Amino acid sequence: MSKNRPFALSLAGLDPSGGAGILADTKTFEQHQVQGLAISTANTIQTDCKFYDIEWTSLDFVLRSIKKLFKNYSIKSVKIGIVPSFFYLNEVVFLIRKLNPNTIIVWDTVLKSSTEFEFLTIENQTDLQKTLSKIDLITPNYEEILQLYPNFISEKLWVKNELPTAVLLKGGHNHTALGTDYLFLKSNLIELLPTKINFRPKHGSGCVLSSAIAANLALGYDLKTACLEAKVYIEKYLNSTSSLIGHHYV
Repeated sequence: MSKNRPFALSLAGLDPSGGAGILADTKTFEQHQVQGLAISTANTIQTDCKFYDIEWTSLDFVLRSIKKLFKNYSIKSVKIGIVPSFFYLNEVVFLIRKLNPNTIIVWDTVLKSSTEFEFLTIENQTDLQKTLSKIDLITPNYEEILQLYPNFISEKLWVKNELPTAVLLKGGHNHTALGTDYLFLKSNLIELLPTKINFRPKHGSGCVLSSAIAANLALGYDLKTACLEAKVYIEKYLNSTSSLIGHHYV
């Protein structure tokens, strides 16, 4: 008899191209042998190279969906993608924590799409930090970390242990060491080096990386190992095709 798979939930947008959002997340979950669940925070009209329109799912509908899924399934991890506001994010995170304090939450801090459509702006830094303190890991790129923490690099907030959550700073926009990610665990800094130099860009690569981390966490890996394993997965995904949409199974 096969071992029961752990449950992981994706809360993200529906990208009809399949390259990003809940479709990409559930593909990633499946490849990690994790049972994937999904709640759409938005319907979008987009392709791999252009964003046209978005319709947000009401907060009430999403919260009711979360309640039903948590009542029926033991959800080990949750990956959160696009949301329309920090109030929306906070309500979602608060409910998850209330329903199961042990569920691990990963937020892929998508402030705008790879096609430059802006989803979310920083409204209030104090409220933001309170919300982040309830999240286990965020996965910003270099542009996003400066919006979330304007003084992140200059003031070395990780050295002062002033970060409310663990941070995986993705290396796709790292101009000094392209492809090198940095994992900040309290005051501990861990370098995650790339195995190759050249990679083909992919629409939704941040979605795939964060959902791979969530899958590994659902499988019981610690945060460092989950990020290392996810980096191996995303590198294979980036070079799986020459197009902007990758293959999860090669």
